[in-house]
Amino acid sequence: MSSLPVASETTTATAATAIAVDGLRVRRGGRVVLDGVSTTLPAGTVAGLLGPSGCGKSTLLRSIMGVQRIEAGDVRVLGAPAGSKDLRSRVAYMTQAPSVYADLTVAENLAYFARVLGAPDADVARVTDAVGLAGMTGRLVGGLSGGERARASLATALLGRPEVLVLDEPTVGLDPVLRRDLWALFHRLAAGGVTLLVSSHVMDEAARCTRLLLMRDGRLLADTTPDGLLRDTGAPDVEAAFLALVEQTP
Repeated sequence: MSSLPVASETTTATAATAIAVDGLRVRRGGRVVLDGVSTTLPAGTVAGLLGPSGCGKSTLLRSIMGVQRIEAGDVRVLGAPAGSKDLRSRVAYMTQAPSVYADLTVAENLAYFARVLGAPDADVARVTDAVGLAGMTGRLVGGLSGGERARASLATALLGRPEVLVLDEPTVGLDPVLRRDLWALFHRLAAGGVTLLVSSHVMDEAARCTRLLLMRDGRLLADTTPDGLLRDTGAPDVEAAFLALVEQTP
């Protein structure tokens, strides 16, 4: 995989805080799914949002993108309220469901989204190479495997020069080599000032992050670093640390 252009020097220098969540509370279907969540992520962070399915990870990501109705709290991205119009070209979002059209080829999908975003034509080749789809651009998305469709969705999120990437389980269904390569790509982006918030329910991906947010039942159990988590819990790995935190939480 090749490297991607990173955020501009001006952005890197000025966006000290990329994501700020304060007292976030979300209720869906009469049930509280996020209860007083607060965190602050500096620019250039590779943050892993980990927890079991149904714990509220996707709802938190939707709130950060400004597409989730919230009951209380405040969410700001790059200093602006989440979902603000001026964030549309600065923040990219990859959902769990593929966000590409099955009846178009990979190249046609990316060319369409590049026009929508105002990204240069050269971006199509750049992002397909970055996610390992360079040899599949002529294939219909409907004929791709689940992992290949996920990579096509990730490629659309990388179009342009987003300063914040919000990725909902981007490595699901990928083989170990491709997972390794994508995490290396995430860190190259972060080195240039891009902030990444990556959700996963696979605890072994925690070691690849510079920051960890561990969730359970709509609350953050921990907001720390991988080393800090192991040090504070005395656990041998993140999964054991998570279980220890669960047992300590009323």
